Amino acid sequence: MTLWPILLVHICAATIGLLSGALAMIFRKGGGKHGAAGTLFFVSMLVMTSTGAYIAAFLRPIALNVVVALLTFYLVSTGWRTAKRKTAGTDAFDLAAMLFVLTVGIAGTTFGFEAANSASGTKDHMPAAMYFVFGTIALLCAVADLRMIVRGGVAGARRVVRHLWRMCFAMLIATMSFYPGQAKLFSKAVRDTNLLFIPLVLVLGTMLFWLYRVRSRGSKAARNALLNNHHVPV
Repeated sequence: MTLWPILLVHICAATIGLLSGALAMIFRKGGGKHGAAGTLFFVSMLVMTSTGAYIAAFLRPIALNVVVALLTFYLVSTGWRTAKRKTAGTDAFDLAAMLFVLTVGIAGTTFGFEAANSASGTKDHMPAAMYFVFGTIALLCAVADLRMIVRGGVAGARRVVRHLWRMCFAMLIATMSFYPGQAKLFSKAVRDTNLLFIPLVLVLGTMLFWLYRVRSRGSKAARNALLNNHHVPV
């Protein structure tokens, strides 16, 4: 397959993903608009990451981009699955996802050591530190999945938190891929204003806000359940 057709699909999917992801973060959580925007974000991100991984693996080989694309694919897939599962429990999907991200993590750290041991300290012109960062994130995700499987799944506030941070982190990676990932598309004058970092700050801030809110409400619900001898609502 030639580069330009798949690159066009990748760019279109990325654009739709960024726009729908922003809408999903704005709309009221649990509402119909949030669900519709979230579905569009999920589908477009799967297309974006799969085409991105293909480009980085076969058309314009950059090992770091393969790792980042596959990690983002995993985050979106597991975040979506978590939202769709209304009760606690695990299945073959969770085991496969854990093994998948474990493989990504091992590959990322291996590439990091290859870069660190090279004469230039890079691999595909990417510094070793970047491989270690994303490789470590993937390994931590694998550990989190293992803990979830051992515990028999997540429910209640933990389920919401798992869905929330995975989808938001995938959105953060996509935003970073646009800028500073594609900084060359902007003039130096525009870059010097630092205005292009605003979307990153907004995504990160929104993620932290909702994580705090869900955890606070979840903790309050748990305390009330203990005091009143009721179950925490799922």
